[in-house]
Amino acid sequence: MTDADRILHPEPLTAEAFAPWGEVLDTGGEPDRLINEGRCGRWHDRARLDADRLGLSLFRSAPVRLPHAFNLVERHPLGSQAFVPMTEHPFLVIVAPDENGVPGRPRAFMTAPGQGINLARGAWHGVLTPLAEPGLFAVIDRCGEGTNLEEYRYDRGWTVAG
Repeated sequence: MTDADRILHPEPLTAEAFAPWGEVLDTGGEPDRLINEGRCGRWHDRARLDADRLGLSLFRSAPVRLPHAFNLVERHPLGSQAFVPMTEHPFLVIVAPDENGVPGRPRAFMTAPGQGINLARGAWHGVLTPLAEPGLFAVIDRCGEGTNLEEYRYDRGWTVAG
């Protein structure tokens, strides 16, 4: 594989393209129902949150600039992990298929403003990658006992193009 083959071009984040790794959280289309005397649209049950003990944490991550070089991906075998941005800024999502216990060729997605993601249990993914300050996210994931992090470093790095 040449260096040029190791450059990823971020795709728009869509539910169909992201389905192998989890769900896209957004308010596309009409709400499933109206609540609160008709003042609030509810997009109901949009993610499969999957763990024995879920908690909500807040993350603040330093932003990156494109092009962005990386070689580290990780997965969480004991539970899903949802990232809900607390700003309107898009962020980069890197995922990879599982190939016999190790990650394969990664893919990069660019969220639209207001989109979040829920990574399925065991999905290989890059680390949190905001593109603007303040990089603030609400994260819903497993907060129980036991090791829920597996990291993998590719032998050669990948680059997400700008």
